[in-house]
Amino acid sequence: METIINAVGRRKAAVARVYLFKAVGNTPSIVINGRNLEQYFPIKELAGKVVDPVNTVEDGKKYDIKITVNGGGLKGQAEAIRMGIARALVKANADDRKPLKDRKFLSRDAREVERKKFGKRKARRSTQFSKR
Repeated sequence: METIINAVGRRKAAVARVYLFKAVGNTPSIVINGRNLEQYFPIKELAGKVVDPVNTVEDGKKYDIKITVNGGGLKGQAEAIRMGIARALVKANADDRKPLKDRKFLSRDAREVERKKFGKRKARRSTQFSKR
């Protein structure tokens, strides 16, 4: 029976569920919503964010990673995936916690979009004042 390690990462409105499997071949694969990493994140900067936790720890290359992500935009999804992968790697090996925590991959960025209020143009922006 193959062990599966799962974790959840969140950022803004994005939620990522990450599953780690023992790697079958020499090259570990990252599959996001049924597509590989380069297809899902064609922007190199976002793809780099996703693989940062894997490159930070030496055990990271031993796993195939399957991810389902929904909500938010591409940047929020990339950062949610990064957090989920980091949490899953810590579950797999507790010794990896320190380097991942030092790079702030385990801390949740709780900033959310503030809702729009009635009588305002945006969350806080009022209409332009007119004296006459």
